[in-house]
Amino acid sequence: MRSPEATIYTAREIVTLHPAKPTAQAVAVVNGRILWVGSLDEVRQVLGNQPFTVDTSFAESVVVPGFIAQHDHPVLAALTMSSEILSIEDWALPSGTVPAVKDKADFIERLGKAVSDRADQDEPVVSWGYHPAFFGKLTRAELDAISATRLIIVWGRSCHEMFLNSAAMARGGVDEAAFNAFPLSAKNQSSFENGHFWEQGLFAVLPHIAKMVATPERLRAGLELTRDYMHAKGITIGNEPGGILAKPVQDGVNAVFSSPDMPFRWSFMVDGKSMVAKYADDAQVIAESEKLASWYGGMTSLAPKQAKLFADGAIYSQLMQVRDPYLDNHHGEWMMDLDVFERAFRIYWDAGYQIHVHVNGDAGLDRVLNSLEANLRRNPRYDHRTVLVHFAVSAPDQVARIKALGAIISGNPYYVSALADQYGKVGLGPERADQMVRLGDVTRAGISWSLHSDMPMAPGDPLFLMWCAVNRVTASGRVAGPDQRVTAEDALRGVTLEAAYSLKLEDEVGSIAPGKRANLTILDENPLTVDTMKIKDIKVRATVMEGRKLPTGHGGTNKGATKRASLQRPQGAVRDGAVEFTQAALRHALIVGHGHD
Repeated sequence: MRSPEATIYTAREIVTLHPAKPTAQAVAVVNGRILWVGSLDEVRQVLGNQPFTVDTSFAESVVVPGFIAQHDHPVLAALTMSSEILSIEDWALPSGTVPAVKDKADFIERLGKAVSDRADQDEPVVSWGYHPAFFGKLTRAELDAISATRLIIVWGRSCHEMFLNSAAMARGGVDEAAFNAFPLSAKNQSSFENGHFWEQGLFAVLPHIAKMVATPERLRAGLELTRDYMHAKGITIGNEPGGILAKPVQDGVNAVFSSPDMPFRWSFMVDGKSMVAKYADDAQVIAESEKLASWYGGMTSLAPKQAKLFADGAIYSQLMQVRDPYLDNHHGEWMMDLDVFERAFRIYWDAGYQIHVHVNGDAGLDRVLNSLEANLRRNPRYDHRTVLVHFAVSAPDQVARIKALGAIISGNPYYVSALADQYGKVGLGPERADQMVRLGDVTRAGISWSLHSDMPMAPGDPLFLMWCAVNRVTASGRVAGPDQRVTAEDALRGVTLEAAYSLKLEDEVGSIAPGKRANLTILDENPLTVDTMKIKDIKVRATVMEGRKLPTGHGGTNKGATKRASLQRPQGAVRDGAVEFTQAALRHALIVGHGHD
């Protein structure tokens, strides 16, 4: 049998993250897999008589393992990035940069301009990025002052609170009778007077306004933008934790993400919270979870035997549950009641699932660790790799417990860069704010950790995440919690090999080693040797995804995120797969898919 032809990629340097050969100059690829890595002569010698070609496209570049988006939300990214972005930070795309909002007056002025510039008088103006902890409370009266007749919806930076003007409330039928019909918990997490709806209040109001927030056209445009953005950042594989339990929405995602020309693969995880709410029988929870595999195909798939649960509230809205009170004595929220959380944990644990848990506060972390310990003692499992997702506020004493229980961490280091300055003044206080995402302590304890962006909670940009974790530089330019900084090599592992480990993919991706998928990210500089403050500015030249060479099409800097997706661009068939976007489907897209991160 004739051996298939191999391709040898040469580079200025290859950072393998493989201990047997940490650096190399050539990698041989055949049928989408890595055959050998080493010097060009070594690789040629291994190939022997096997036919090959030498590709010198990357001869002046640095090759690293393909970047992994461990925890991102394509649907939320699509919908937020196709809105009017008025946020606490710059968001940059090839189409342009949206500068950060300076203050509330700047927000009101820019939102007013977006309203007046919209040609279609009946088209809702949806803005994303407002943050009350930065700009103060926002009221319906203030939105009505911009326009009492145009439909205005302000989607909060946390993605799970909205502010509506009177016109939007009227169009959605959100009158006093509708509000009084909300469940008590939803009414307690709403302000009808101010047009403000958060957490369970947002759940309740979404069916009224979903058609104003999202359309098939906007989702398609946003998904295409998200795809191109993530590829430009060097991503070769990614995961949506808590995959959306609404098949019409998933069909819409598949219309873009399942396509064979996708530059990366994407998996979706079971949303355990919704499954246990829907099915009273424990066995049915697992049976229905496994049936979800049929929803995917092509470049999308269901992450095998992995489920997402939720502990406490969001970092961006300061609704995480904390041991010590907030400065203003407000309280956090629980995303799952204790009995529901414990039932869900037990069901998926006993079925042998890897459990990923959204947790942001130290009191929330206590709840998760208590459940993990109870199940370990009741039904011991080896290598369960329970993932503590986000890991915003924690206490030093919890690190040893995490280690003892065998849990691992997926942290979002952007919390420190974006929030530490303001949260030191509002809510947390300086000590807790500066110690957020304590990866230094975790590293010293020998706990596996990875990095994620939770896009759109942070830019879906692995080099930028590395920069945040290595430097911990805040918006004001100071270093927050210098003892929690990590090395550049550990940060690179956090977006490659450790990210693969957290998804049980370390045998397939994450390092450049024989037998693994040929997933590579091509850079113009080595992130392990450049000045650490320049890591975020390294250019991504291309990716190789399972042997396919895919230039990024630009060499833009890796800082920030995005501009409104133009709905005038060619859309293609926006209803591929006969997609119908019902209110229930959009509700899942906005809330269940995001998981209150």
